[in-house]
Formats: sequence, structure tokens, C-alpha cells
Amino acid sequence: MLKRFFIISIAVLVLPAFTALAAPKPQVKGPITVTSETLTADNRAHTALFEKNVVARTPDMTLYADNMLVFYTEKGGDVTKIEATGNVRLYKDSRVITSQKATYFAGEGKVVFTGEPRAVDGKNVVTGSTMTYFIDQDRSYVENSKVILNDHGAR
Repeated sequence: MLKRFFIISIAVLVLPAFTALAAPKPQVKGPITVTSETLTADNRAHTALFEKNVVARTPDMTLYADNMLVFYTEKGGDVTKIEATGNVRLYKDSRVITSQKATYFAGEGKVVFTGEPRAVDGKNVVTGSTMTYFIDQDRSYVENSKVILNDHGAR
């Protein structure tokens, strides 16, 4: 159980890897701390549910959500999918991404943000109905996009 909790805790932070160029398998720097008011692990369903005020921190990023449901394999405990729901906020450097839901698909190497996704970097803002980030390709796809460039280097 402790091994699975450790693996799950590490995997929770794979989600934010969309903000940096990723190697074939994204790596998180430094120690990881995941806190929540409750954690329910279901070894039969191969899930772990972090509920209420979930905060996942590394030295260079922080992910907040009301809940995070982590799906993992029976053998080895490898994470296959993470669903972060409710007031999702990711902070990394000057970037902030918010949405109501973010789903990380390990097999496809992508993160999908839905529920009024909004990315802010400085004064620049991108919104859309769905934002998909392909981690291995460092490529994004935004449906129904709107981009506001307020800080475009003009001085």
C-alpha cells in the first residue's frame, strides 16, 4: 500500500509536465508532497482518490484541485490516467493554467483541460473550449481559441 501511495504521489505531478519540453518520460524535479483532506485507495479498482483541497507540490510547480482520481495498473502500480476536477490550477514559473477538469492520459502522453480552460503567462492569455497538450511533442491544440497578446515584446 505504501509503495502504491508513493507511486501515485509521484504520478500526480506528471500532469503539469505540459509546461516544459519533455523527454520520452516526463520527470519531476525534487521531492513531491501531496496533501488532501482524505485519500481513498481502492486496490480492486486500481484507483486512488485524493479529496478536498488537494495540493501537489514540487520545488518548481504546484497543482491544486478539489479532487484527483488516479488510475494505476495492477502489476507495478504504473499510473495510466489522472483526473483532476474542480478548481484546477497549475502554477509553474510565470504560467498559470486554470480549468474545471484536467485529464492526463499516460499512454498517449497528453493532458486535456476542459471546463473553461485558461492559460496565462504574464499578460498574455489563451482560452478555448478544450486545451490539449501533447507532452512528448511540446505541442498544444486549442479548440475555439481566443488569444490575447498584451506582452509581445514591444518596448
